[in-house]
Amino acid sequence: MNYRPIHLTGQLPDQWRQALDALAPDLGCVPSEKGLEIVCARGGCLAVDSDGKSVHITWAEPVQLYRALSLIPQPLAACSISETPRFRTAGVMFDCSRNGVLRPETVRFFLRKMALMGLNLAMLYTEDTYTVPEQPYFGYRRGRYTFDELKALDDYGFMLGIELCPCIQTLGHLKRALHWPALSHMQDNPEVLLADLDETYTFIDQMIRAASAPFRSRRIHIGMDEAYGFGLGEHLTRFGYEDPRAIIGRHLSRVLDITDKYGLRPMMWSDMYFHLDGGGRAGGGYQGDEMPSQAAVAAVDPRVTLVYWDYYHAKEEEYAHVLKKHAAFGVPTAFAGGIWTWAGPAPAYQLTVPNTVAALSACGKAGVDTVIAACWGDDGAETNLLTALPGMQLYGEMTYTGVYDESALTARFRRCCGADVKAFFDLSLLNALPGMPVDPGEPVNICKFMLYQDPLLELFQADTAGLPLAEHYAGLVTLYARYARENQDYRLLFDFYAALAHALSLKCAWHEGAADAVRRGDRERAAALAEGLPAAIGAVEALRLIWRQLWESTDRPHGFEVIDGRLGAVAARLSTAEEKMRAFAEGRLDDIPELSEPSLIFRRRPDGSIRFTNVMAEITTAGALDW
Repeated sequence: MNYRPIHLTGQLPDQWRQALDALAPDLGCVPSEKGLEIVCARGGCLAVDSDGKSVHITWAEPVQLYRALSLIPQPLAACSISETPRFRTAGVMFDCSRNGVLRPETVRFFLRKMALMGLNLAMLYTEDTYTVPEQPYFGYRRGRYTFDELKALDDYGFMLGIELCPCIQTLGHLKRALHWPALSHMQDNPEVLLADLDETYTFIDQMIRAASAPFRSRRIHIGMDEAYGFGLGEHLTRFGYEDPRAIIGRHLSRVLDITDKYGLRPMMWSDMYFHLDGGGRAGGGYQGDEMPSQAAVAAVDPRVTLVYWDYYHAKEEEYAHVLKKHAAFGVPTAFAGGIWTWAGPAPAYQLTVPNTVAALSACGKAGVDTVIAACWGDDGAETNLLTALPGMQLYGEMTYTGVYDESALTARFRRCCGADVKAFFDLSLLNALPGMPVDPGEPVNICKFMLYQDPLLELFQADTAGLPLAEHYAGLVTLYARYARENQDYRLLFDFYAALAHALSLKCAWHEGAADAVRRGDRERAAALAEGLPAAIGAVEALRLIWRQLWESTDRPHGFEVIDGRLGAVAARLSTAEEKMRAFAEGRLDDIPELSEPSLIFRRRPDGSIRFTNVMAEITTAGALDW
């Protein structure tokens, strides 16, 4: 690649030259005494001014210099750009706990993109995927990070003006750690630590020390969300019943004593305070007109920042309402929205964009200081986090401009990520057919349940009756193959999605005809359907191979055994289906009971939308996977 020479002078960050060397492939430029003159000054906002011959940049913090460099018109033209961030801190949280653990090289890739976007905070969400020296089973065979790896990433982020902040759990979401016999004695229930046990706090001290040690940041996210049933398991047996709000208040105080010991500034998810007041689980239980109870307010320690997380609403006023409720706690409030990377193999941008625009608009007006884009990986990290890039760009543009402009986002994504944002947005076509109703609170993730649905039991047959799924997915094969050619830096990503669409098209062709053929006794059609299954099995195997290639290009190999097992089961059941359908077609079977049994609506609503279904046990069988 030919890099454009640039000559930076004036006030510059200490590590600007190292940062520019790292960003050269992304910016397409390198420092040179004979290059384009760019005069830099530190000031109160971000500005880029050019007369078409030279450039003047103003930056308030280092990361803004690198965003400013990406704002210079290409080719150079006169311009006057001024941006004042709506939020002091805007960043991204990458889930590294749901089997997918990002390779350090991938984290560096994301940090470079964040620098060009102007995002200044990065979190690696690590439930047990970091090393705790005193606890060898913590993160055992899960691809955990070492101290040295995290320290090197912190150095890299610091060079780019990005703060890395540890993001862990100190109450719930610790099932993968607590299932080991060496740690199981600290269970309240399989997900939740046992509060009020002295050994629990020794363990938390070890976690907090290990998690924070590699980082310059004195911030730490201590989690504590969705700790359902805490105080009602082993705690109830040992200590008797007590109002859970009192227990969580006492537990939080002891955890904060530990963060104080290490000079840390903690933040935590806020949902449990609303859940304990009777809020439902969906969306954190934040909705409803009631203000937090006095008991909930009393349980919050003034040393903590509360993080309001919400990925489920498309109306600005809904976020504004919950932000007002948070003000009753009397402590700072941060906000975490979602880039929907946890709906199965494909992202759900039909929710990400409107919900983010509404949320960040409300946060800007409410004076929220910190906003975070959460990239979760629920149920196996099936969506590769490269697909989060457009959502990250959206956070960057709304932080610096306060508005969503589709054409501006398209241009900025091309400049920062070197790709067509529409190609990424169109990956969401895997999740919903055009025209299908979409609930702003959850995606329609047909892609996932049609991939894993058993070909004989077909739990979603009635839900999808009449939908031209095979035709839809066949069309996406061609579309994604074109996007692969047009976006060479992400070719493997789009090749994977083309393979996924191909496997779905063949599997759905079976789905659309198998039960009907058996019920009608149409043995000719049954023979044709059986003939199509070897190709479907081959497509699933091809998908498995390219999926592994994509996974290992961005993530540690740990965790892919789950995907291997899932797709291996799909191929095995397709083989069984082929054997039975051939026998039926040849008259060796009079019936296939699994297919001839009448189908009932499972997840489809009266308005035609289909409920979010992201748990394998609900997709594959009416029986149980773990008995």
